[in-house]
Amino acid sequence: MTNSDLLGIAENFGKPLYVYESEKITSQYERLTSAFANVKNLRINYAAKALSNVSVLKFMRHLGAGLDTVSIQEVQLGLNAGFEPKAIIYTPNGVSLNEIENVAKLGVQINIDNLSVLEQFGTRHPKTPVCIRINPHVMAGGNSNISVGHIDSKFGISIHQIPHLLRIVENTAMKINGIHMHTGSDILDIDVFLHAAEILFDTAKHFKELEFLDFGSGFKVPYHKNDIETNIEELGEKLSVRFSKFCMEYGGELQLIFEPGKFLVSQAGHFITQVNVVKQTTSTVFAQVDSGFNHLIRPMLYGSYHHIENLSNPQGKERFYSIVGYICETDTFGNNRKIAEITEGDLLVFRNCGAYCFSMASNYNSRYRPAEVFWHEGQGHLISKRETFEDILRNQVELSFNL
Repeated sequence: MTNSDLLGIAENFGKPLYVYESEKITSQYERLTSAFANVKNLRINYAAKALSNVSVLKFMRHLGAGLDTVSIQEVQLGLNAGFEPKAIIYTPNGVSLNEIENVAKLGVQINIDNLSVLEQFGTRHPKTPVCIRINPHVMAGGNSNISVGHIDSKFGISIHQIPHLLRIVENTAMKINGIHMHTGSDILDIDVFLHAAEILFDTAKHFKELEFLDFGSGFKVPYHKNDIETNIEELGEKLSVRFSKFCMEYGGELQLIFEPGKFLVSQAGHFITQVNVVKQTTSTVFAQVDSGFNHLIRPMLYGSYHHIENLSNPQGKERFYSIVGYICETDTFGNNRKIAEITEGDLLVFRNCGAYCFSMASNYNSRYRPAEVFWHEGQGHLISKRETFEDILRNQVELSFNL
């Protein structure tokens, strides 16, 4: 889609606004499946937490994806979007046994990452197939802020606890049908990821009734021109060969699963804001927009980079601006960015805003969350309405005080 398309969408649906391109989602999905075309039984489970709008989930199902979920609410969204229970995997962390049991009743694949919970669940439901999430203690991701494979991570069962895990499985006679790992985001070094895969293969040898191996995701996408990214084609070539060899050694054709979120939707997303004020100080020129970390928290939370462009004046002379929000906190989207000259009323677009952007939005400062639009076959479709004051009050209960 073009900048002209984005300007038209903003005119029709207002600002601030999230826009998602179906064509980009499709091309990313096809790129991943093509990279692993030599795997006989491949499944892509979209990570719902990245962008959980039900229309996006329906589109993922249309492409042929399954669903990766982390809460019973995401499971329910998936079922609402038309996913079959068997196409959904549920990988919670730190939830109650009660929630896990309620999800199991829905027929969804359970993935457990805690020895205590595994023993409790296996004792009570030994006939329910369970996947086990291991922590290989390998940081395949390049961003330490969002790595989950290190030794102090709260995620997964440590590979050093495998003997204990095996005793629990033997004592409960529970069925283990899958092994899972997720090392973190922004994977760049394919060999490090393959090293983690070898740990998963070694773990899998302990279980005789496996149906699948889930390698998580964390593939890095480019955030600006000439940025580095995960070489999916190289990973596909190398891991496909190793996976096929393992299946021969194991004695059965297992399913290979990935659970990408950011890889599928990040580049498809655009966030449009309007400049309220251009403020000159003694050292900085601020462009203050009609948004804040209530709409896009990643730059403040992770230090993530989002490329920012001036939609209204793309050919203007470039100057340096710090793009900040209207929240009563420090909410800097970008410091001293070189952007085409900005004036009050201009529309700015933030790129790579499909993943972990709207899904982390809040009503901080009692601000409304923005609308969402899905761009499909040359048309914009509203998939989430802009909030109103009634939405702010909807779940509040007013008390009456005799003052």
